[in-house]
Amino acid sequence: MQARAIIAALRARGRLSPEAAGWFARGLASGEVTDAQAGAFAMAVLMGGLDTPGRVALTGAMRDSGKVLDWDLPGPVVDKHSTGGIGDSVSLLLAPALACCGVYVPMISGRGLGHTGGTLDKLEAIPGYRTAIDADALRRVVEETGCAIVAAGGDLAPADRRLYAIRDESATVESLDLITASILSKKLAAGLEALVLDVKVGSGAFLPDMDQARALALALVETANGAGCRTSALITDMSQSLGHSAGNALEVLEVMETLTGSAVNEALWDVTAALGGELLALAGRAKDMDEGAAMIDAALQSGRAAERFGKMVAALGGPADFVERYPDRLPSAPQLAPVPAPRAGFVTQVNARALGEAVVALGGGRLKATDRVNPSVGLTGLAVIGEEMEEGEPLALIHASSREAADAAIAAVLAAYELGEDPLSEPPLIHDRIGPEDVA
Repeated sequence: MQARAIIAALRARGRLSPEAAGWFARGLASGEVTDAQAGAFAMAVLMGGLDTPGRVALTGAMRDSGKVLDWDLPGPVVDKHSTGGIGDSVSLLLAPALACCGVYVPMISGRGLGHTGGTLDKLEAIPGYRTAIDADALRRVVEETGCAIVAAGGDLAPADRRLYAIRDESATVESLDLITASILSKKLAAGLEALVLDVKVGSGAFLPDMDQARALALALVETANGAGCRTSALITDMSQSLGHSAGNALEVLEVMETLTGSAVNEALWDVTAALGGELLALAGRAKDMDEGAAMIDAALQSGRAAERFGKMVAALGGPADFVERYPDRLPSAPQLAPVPAPRAGFVTQVNARALGEAVVALGGGRLKATDRVNPSVGLTGLAVIGEEMEEGEPLALIHASSREAADAAIAAVLAAYELGEDPLSEPPLIHDRIGPEDVA
């Protein structure tokens, strides 16, 4: 089999067979496929598209290009994936809550991308927390604590790592088929029995348009189920920040307040319960989503999820007393500055992407891969759609490393908010659900 023949067939709108997908993925991992051939392959997929069997074949081949974890545990192995957003720290609540419900969660997560925050960056705001561990350590932590939120090891889906970089260079990032295979190959390499997908839609999402978000959700659910993993997706709102905070340590602080009950963020809680309920039903631990959501509620309300989170943090190198002393353990920024509302009115629109970009500009994200992240900076107290503001009342509070950075962030946040005379209702948190039965 030759790369040129596979590329030529795709260019002619031919099918991608499991044999061809397997050969190409192995060639990506081994280096037998050149960068030029990888770029041509990505462009052929972008221009011609793949049918469902082809997308399943590519996903499975990229999953199998490296190590695929297997487990011998007394409960199902599950995970969740989010397409990314602003103030989205659901993973930090969901993993320990699920672990309290009899399932095991080897959560393979990523870093911030563009204007969106990254789960690994948030956890690395905790002193000592290690996100880079090998498969044996991952297995040990999951067995001991029920959950571990870590980075993908170098031996998981190496074909995807190579193709991901090529897609960026070859202007093929937006291919629905390649996005689907990239997301799922890493997740399925973790040996999952069930997966729930959180596909964001709105101004702060990777895909702001509902039709695009639904198309991606359908492709992901259809492909994952075709690859043998029971999967469903919720399309959730990202027309504003999900949390009241945006920024790595600040989001961890908000998570801990919610876990310990000192200041519960209801939006974070509700999305966590919905995703967890869906996943417990998929894994056979609950009869339906509602029963599963009630199980997640109970884990959060009882404090068991907070205790489990603390065990995970300690097992991955963080402070053993993190749950008890998290305010002292997290870094804080030296400059605080409120963003005064320019006039009285109701919040009618939020440019969530602009808020994310403001956090990046403060140093809370990366403009390029080599940038260092400042975990202490960001935004808190973010006003929400429908909230009534008095003139001068803070729309948000800036946490910055310098006065100059704070002033620039104030201007950016002011530009991200629109105020009107009439009140609006907050948008629904969950817009749609796509389950296995919708793609059968």
